[in-house]
Amino acid sequence: MYRCLELAKLGAGNVAPNPMVGAVLVYHEKIIGEGYHQKFGEPHAEVNCINSIKEDHKHLIDKSTLYVSLEPCSHFGKTPPCTDLIIKNKIPKVVIGCKDIYKEVDGKGIKKLHEAGIEVITGVLENECKELNKRFFIFHQKQRSYIILKWAESANGKIGGDTERVLISNEYTNRLVHKWRSEEAAILIGTKTALNDDPSLTTRLWNGNNPIRLVTDMNLRLPSHLKIFNKEVKTIIFNKLKHKEDGNLIFYQIEEENFLQPILKALYQLSIQSVIVEGGAKLLQSFIDAGLWDEARIIRNEELIIENGVSAPQLKNAIPQKQEIYFNDTISFFLPFS
Repeated sequence: MYRCLELAKLGAGNVAPNPMVGAVLVYHEKIIGEGYHQKFGEPHAEVNCINSIKEDHKHLIDKSTLYVSLEPCSHFGKTPPCTDLIIKNKIPKVVIGCKDIYKEVDGKGIKKLHEAGIEVITGVLENECKELNKRFFIFHQKQRSYIILKWAESANGKIGGDTERVLISNEYTNRLVHKWRSEEAAILIGTKTALNDDPSLTTRLWNGNNPIRLVTDMNLRLPSHLKIFNKEVKTIIFNKLKHKEDGNLIFYQIEEENFLQPILKALYQLSIQSVIVEGGAKLLQSFIDAGLWDEARIIRNEELIIENGVSAPQLKNAIPQKQEIYFNDTISFFLPFS
């Protein structure tokens, strides 16, 4: 199952809103086939695993055990059911990491395999398999995107200067942040950040997919020359004045004054499974105060002091997980109290 997890991770950033899945076919402790879900809409892990088997090993399929990190699907979606493929190939035993909670699967795959006379073992490295697809599970359990809060602060707890932009994190950490962006479906900022920093919100420092750009601009006061309006990347402007689509640029109207819940509802409807929030202190604090976050990553420049700057958000109800140090930057990771 460890190999399944290794393979599944190779699909990071390319399979959402589907989960990351790895599959391995084993005959007498020897791997004869392996695969993972590589891209949304394309063949699943089980299909790629079976297709990888060499011709001189195909006679071993009906004597082998299939290991898969997530319950095989049993419904027609973008691709045919993987359970049908397993049954067709007469694989006698399937070992599953964790159950799929998606309503179209949710135990139906396991049941179908059982009914076909296949031995099924579940819950192998279950916690690790669930952790791998935590975004997928949160999305379907809580019907909202997985929320990651991220900000950089000075040694004296300032997120920026009063009147001008201040570069806080170092070059290495900046590249890491762009890697983080490539792993999430979307990135969110507020009006003030868009106006003051004019960010691109891309993965230009990392070889990966650009996230969908999300911006809160309730009164549509942002000027059109900002980088977020260049249509280079799909961009959604949440506002309370109009709904309009212009290619990659979408104005999404929100009528409620308390914008967090309607935005999260919209993101769920748009199947945006994860969001990294890189906004200013006010936007970040609103997520913290509402208890709407699943992970926080705080970059602290231990050598930088910002006088008269904007105070960083105050994280509360948080459990420290780990720290990473990159030269003068310390990155602290937190999870919320459950």
